[in-house]
Amino acid sequence: MAEPRRQPSQTPNVAEFTVAELAFAIKRTLESGYGYVRLRGEISGFRGPHSSGHCYFSLKDDKAKIEAVIWRGVYQALRFKPQEGLEVVASGKITTYPGSSKYQIVIESLEPAGVGALMALLEERKRKLAAEGLFDEERKKPLPFLPRVVGIVTSPTGAVIRDMMHGFDERFPVHVIVWPVRVQGETSAREVAAAVAGFNALPEGGRIPRPDVLIVARGGGSLEDLWGFNEESVVRAVAASRIPVISAVGHETDWTLIDLVADARAPTPTKAAEWAVPKHSDLIERIGEREHRLRTSMARLLDGARDRFRAAARGLPRPTALVELPRQRLDDIGARLPRALHANKSGHAHRFAAISGKLSPLRLREQIRHRGARLEALGLKAATALQRIGNDRHRAFERVVRKLSLRPLQMRLGRAGERVADLGDRSQRAMRQVLASHQRALETQAKLLAALGYQAVLERGFALVRDSDGRMLRRAGGIAPGQLLEIEFRDGSVAAQTLSGASPPDTSPPDSAGSVSGGAEESSPAKTAAPPATRGRDRNPGDQGTLF
Repeated sequence: MAEPRRQPSQTPNVAEFTVAELAFAIKRTLESGYGYVRLRGEISGFRGPHSSGHCYFSLKDDKAKIEAVIWRGVYQALRFKPQEGLEVVASGKITTYPGSSKYQIVIESLEPAGVGALMALLEERKRKLAAEGLFDEERKKPLPFLPRVVGIVTSPTGAVIRDMMHGFDERFPVHVIVWPVRVQGETSAREVAAAVAGFNALPEGGRIPRPDVLIVARGGGSLEDLWGFNEESVVRAVAASRIPVISAVGHETDWTLIDLVADARAPTPTKAAEWAVPKHSDLIERIGEREHRLRTSMARLLDGARDRFRAAARGLPRPTALVELPRQRLDDIGARLPRALHANKSGHAHRFAAISGKLSPLRLREQIRHRGARLEALGLKAATALQRIGNDRHRAFERVVRKLSLRPLQMRLGRAGERVADLGDRSQRAMRQVLASHQRALETQAKLLAALGYQAVLERGFALVRDSDGRMLRRAGGIAPGQLLEIEFRDGSVAAQTLSGASPPDTSPPDSAGSVSGGAEESSPAKTAAPPATRGRDRNPGDQGTLF
């Protein structure tokens, strides 16, 4: 079948582009036609910043979708961060990405699409922080009664700081430190969080005194104006503050997330100053009231103590009544004492006279004589008993002596000697058998050593090559030119030095007298560094490696 004839090109004069040229031409056309645009849409596919810090997501509505990019530097400077599903108004440049042939918007600023979106974002952030327990009342700290130093975080040029300083003039003397920040704009949240953290970082007793209470203040404004105080960084900085914080942001009808996390929320900045430091006149009035209450309570306490003392005094008896009865008893006993002493003396005299009649020297001598006779009788009995006991013990000892004889002991010694002689013969026979067994095992091991040792290999005409450290060399590939070697033969060892490195293996048939090492004098490229001489020493077979 004949090949069909090709038709000539219908557009022979159309310019030919490469893929890159066409992609970059489209990029320039799109950027010149849509340089800077504001685009309203819903964020889709946002998963947070990439590892590089850039953000990639999409903006969509009910009919179309466009890719979006926020570079790292722009993302860090945004007043609030993008979130999935949030409707926003993005401002930026339209461009294309030639690598995938798609167009995208490079966002330079981002703001929510209306107050409704801001409120939705605010409610979502409020629920998130409340779930972490940052708004719990248990974690809030009490305000000090008389602070020495007050730290204020606000703008140094607004009317707020002037109103607060005017309020401090009428109050208890206090040292005020102002940390200037922007209270509106993209950097407002970052500056406020840094100010709260900076006050907490001041050391105790440092050059700059550490505040006892902090006031974060700002005048009223719209939700967008107060948005910096709704940022998560500010809320977490206030929650982490070890110094009590008073929130005074906006008017009484305004509220922000910092109001919920602060230790106290003042309706206005001026009221925050009044809460932080008490008024001087109020302190004097309160001191006067406390003094009056103290005097009244002390007087009432003294009156009550006086009444109780009088009542107790009325219940006590008179001092004379306390001693009347003991005094009467003492008089009665004093009157009876002489009669009792006389009667006691008479009774003792009668008992002494009765006893003295019974006491006589003759009676005592009779008792002594009777006791002496009894003692002599007991002595005679004791001597007789001792003599009888001694005789009994002597007769028992003689019976025991007659029973003792050397013949049983001699018989036992004879039997023990025969047993010792028998055991000696048996031990000699066992020792000879053990020695014979060990000798046969030793001969077997010696034969095995002679069969497997490297000396038997040397006896067959082989040589053992070692390096200068005594390590055995198995290959010629590891030998360097000029290396010192030690070659051991059957009848001794010689020192040698190599002339060159390893050479390719010889393919010629081996000599009939060749050995495993090739014969140290024939196949080894070495020369003797000294006259061949034996070392005059034998190596221990356990000190060398095997040849197999």
